[in-house]
Amino acid sequence: MIVENTQTQMRKGILEYCILSIIAKGETYASDIIAELKKAQLLVVEGTLYPLLTRLKNNGLLTYNWVESTSGPPRKYYILADEGKKVLEQLDKTWLELEFAVQTAIGNRNKPAEPSANNEANQPEI
Repeated sequence: MIVENTQTQMRKGILEYCILSIIAKGETYASDIIAELKKAQLLVVEGTLYPLLTRLKNNGLLTYNWVESTSGPPRKYYILADEGKKVLEQLDKTWLELEFAVQTAIGNRNKPAEPSANNEANQPEI
């Protein structure tokens, strides 16, 4: 139970960043966002995505265009607003810092410990 909760919180923490990154590639329809997230193994349902998109839009990070569809109702395509581009730039930097911090913290987990000064003194010379 603890592991699943931590995994869920980790995924939630990066979801907005991933959504902004996907939309930054160009005008994007919600089902395309879901497909990209699934491809990245960040499974999201529409009930999670739409409130996030609304919040990002209300915060001035996204805009959208309605595009007529030949096979049904018009579709809403999301676009990164100028403020969204600025926020994404900051999040890119934060991600790189976090990636470095995590890799530094866990990267040495499976490597043998460096010999201490005391152990070096007891090693025979080769």
